[in-house]
Amino acid sequence: MSSLDEILKEFPPGVRQVVEPVYAGLSADKQRQLGEMLRWLRGTDAKGMRQLLDLVMAQYRPLAGSKERIAIVGPVNTGKSALYNQFVQSEQDRAAVGPVPGTTRASQEADAGLFVVVDTPGADAYGPVGQAEKRAAFAAARSADLLIMVFDVAKGISGPDRQLYDDLVALGKPYVVVLNKIDLIADRDRPAVVTTAAQNLGPGMTPNQVIATSATQGENVGQVLLAAAKAEPQLLLAIGRALPAYRYQLAWPRVLQAAAAAGTIALMPLPVATFVPLVTLQAGLVLNIAGIYGYPLTVQRARELVATFGAGFGARMLFQQLSEAVPVAGWVLSAAIASSTTAAMGYAAIQWFDRGQKVSSQAMRALAEEWTRGVVAGLRSLGRRRPGRQTLRSRLEETLDQVTRGGRR
Repeated sequence: MSSLDEILKEFPPGVRQVVEPVYAGLSADKQRQLGEMLRWLRGTDAKGMRQLLDLVMAQYRPLAGSKERIAIVGPVNTGKSALYNQFVQSEQDRAAVGPVPGTTRASQEADAGLFVVVDTPGADAYGPVGQAEKRAAFAAARSADLLIMVFDVAKGISGPDRQLYDDLVALGKPYVVVLNKIDLIADRDRPAVVTTAAQNLGPGMTPNQVIATSATQGENVGQVLLAAAKAEPQLLLAIGRALPAYRYQLAWPRVLQAAAAAGTIALMPLPVATFVPLVTLQAGLVLNIAGIYGYPLTVQRARELVATFGAGFGARMLFQQLSEAVPVAGWVLSAAIASSTTAAMGYAAIQWFDRGQKVSSQAMRALAEEWTRGVVAGLRSLGRRRPGRQTLRSRLEETLDQVTRGGRR
């Protein structure tokens, strides 16, 4: 088996046929560089190889196309079944809904088209029956790919609710927090109620991570889907195809995430100036955007996208140009250029698929340079010493979101 095959087998099922044409579309020189990088990977420690592959593979996981399982979990009588009914397609799959706590006694599931959704009984009940229901809820949560945690806005977040939240988070699943029955709260009071709920869930939760809904009226159910797609990228393509109005809201966060990952890759001690992992990550990003906008992911399309968006930036020239004009640590400039050029590529892809507008290479370079300067300014506060990868990724994503607002949409 070739070294290329050994690397490709790390990718999830269904992705290999996308990655292979990307490799085939590279020049002989770039394929030689890929060989050098693969030899480096074989010689490095498993942790370093895993970190690199995780950063790159994150762009390809949504392309695998498997249907995800979403479990709706939370305390008793918070409106879990009402939210479940908003997702299911068939009337016969709808759950019984009522004001009496404990209406749902066992988990049930249905095909929601985009995913499989699972309704669960209250996960905070007591007594013999309650304990059985709690076990059923946690069993469904452990087998799910994503959790939607539903709490009652009228009751607020109590101590037992916080404990349940902590126990569910400990399962290690991506999750979305929903504060249901918001229709019971006056409009002027809603921001304060959401803020209080976020504070009661702990310091890691912010108000913009809590989605206020009215499941019985369908209010903000679309926002729940968007948040689920951001938390579990496998849902991206399905939701993008089914809900065209949300495509940009799905695509741009992926651009920011990919750009932040590119900035992190730029700091890894790789040969050949990290070209191969960066171009592979960027190709995956563009293919993701194509999928969100409903474009077929054919071999010809993959080559076309890489050729169109993967060249013409002149990142090395940009590095030399800015290194003379911007006195800053080399790692700052490397991370800023890699992340900003990736963001510019994502922006150009969105313009193409969303509006049929092809952004010129000159415009892309100007945008990348402008954003690079903004990212450099945002990273200065980290000091000259390189931060940890997670700290850098978080700062890059936050800074990119700020500096790109004026140049997109």
